[in-house]
Amino acid sequence: MEKVLIFIVLLSLLTFIDGAPKHALITKLPGFDGSFPSKHYSGYVNIDEKSGKNLFYYFVVSERKPSEDPIVLWLNGGPGCSSFDGFIYEHGPFNYQTAKTHGGLPKLQLNPYSWSKVSNILYLDAPSGVGMSYSDNKSDYKTGDRKTATDSHAFLLKWFELYPEFLLNPFYISGESYAGVYLPTLAYEIVKGLDAGTKPVLNFKGYMVGNGVTDEVFDGNALVPFAHGMALISDNLFEDVTTACNGSFWNSTNNKCSELLGKVYQDVADLNIYDILEPCFHSTKARETDTSHPTPPSSFKNLGATKRPLAVRKRIFGRAWPYRAPVKEGLVPTWPQILHGSVGCFDDEVAPLWLNNKAVKKAIHAKENLNWELCTDNIEYYHDLGSMIPYHKYLTARGYRALISSGDHDMCVPFTGSEAWTRSLGYKIIDEWRPWIFDDQVAGYTQGYDHNLTFLTVKGSGHTIPEYKPKEALAFFTRWLDGEKI
Repeated sequence: MEKVLIFIVLLSLLTFIDGAPKHALITKLPGFDGSFPSKHYSGYVNIDEKSGKNLFYYFVVSERKPSEDPIVLWLNGGPGCSSFDGFIYEHGPFNYQTAKTHGGLPKLQLNPYSWSKVSNILYLDAPSGVGMSYSDNKSDYKTGDRKTATDSHAFLLKWFELYPEFLLNPFYISGESYAGVYLPTLAYEIVKGLDAGTKPVLNFKGYMVGNGVTDEVFDGNALVPFAHGMALISDNLFEDVTTACNGSFWNSTNNKCSELLGKVYQDVADLNIYDILEPCFHSTKARETDTSHPTPPSSFKNLGATKRPLAVRKRIFGRAWPYRAPVKEGLVPTWPQILHGSVGCFDDEVAPLWLNNKAVKKAIHAKENLNWELCTDNIEYYHDLGSMIPYHKYLTARGYRALISSGDHDMCVPFTGSEAWTRSLGYKIIDEWRPWIFDDQVAGYTQGYDHNLTFLTVKGSGHTIPEYKPKEALAFFTRWLDGEKI
């Protein structure tokens, strides 16, 4: 069997990518008038015929050397958010411009900072019920960390059977936010499958997490030192709250601690949580403030105004803030559920306008009667695998590469937590804290540990690094994939 598989792979390499499913090839996309710089494929992979569970993917072949470049799986978080978030707003092959005519399709232009410049990149909507993925059995929409990891692994095994010419390429998984849970748990399933001799054999090399949810304690303790370090709260308040809470801010045990944490939350409540440098507009109507669970500002109308073709969005979805920072065990509510079905001040108009167009759905081979949402409340999601630190410890100890990156102005999952938990693994520092350079400027800071673990910040970036800093994101992504010093 092993010899047969090797023969199939070698044969497919002779006619590279021609072995891909013909029905999955995308020949044109509404809104784009140019030529694709590489081939695009998309469609469904059925991972459970009995329940009709189908996961949707969009695959962009590398523009560089597809037969040699790594394959990188991309997952957005939520939980409940589509990976078209990354495709459209972050590092996909196109930039999108809002149509000038009302109701018209966005105009697509090639993205000079697409990650497909240096890698084959695979966008996956997971779990089922998210984005374009669906199941005929709605009970599948009750899910969690464990089931999402096993389902995504099942998808990968079937996907590589459809695209066997890529089996020899180095394979990495990447994502951001709640994908900080998706990725290490999926990596664990992949490694477990490799140990068990599961076929096909994936050439798994490592993973990359951006501003990722990781651990209840570290994530929960991140906001206060972040706010102090960014001069968002005073020295006096920081000293008082640190003393009252005994240095633990995620699970206050006394009234004084709770009272002072409330003051911290009040001081930062009117900031853009995804990037504290971005402007934030508020209506004149006073907003109600719950000091234990502050509500989002009533309007983000002018938030993210830039000269870019598609402005940084007025994002309101998030998992870690403001509901006491950490994601806890049990049901993880989505923002539509928290806000009773509506998401205030939310303007992600471009993605749904494009993806819910019938011609677009037909072009990408998606289910036509499915209503695409950036983040859905259709699923009932449970955080059921606890802290991710043991997973990171296990994977890096096995020698798999890990890059933990943080936009240093993100207040949703602050870098202070990510830096602390990577340090907590206790690995020897082999590349001491230093700036990393892009375009002759300091682009951020990095620290390297043994066992192939790297922590990296991106200066001036918010929660979604490739969206805020696309040039810098492509730079460190390329260097890391190529094994170069960042």
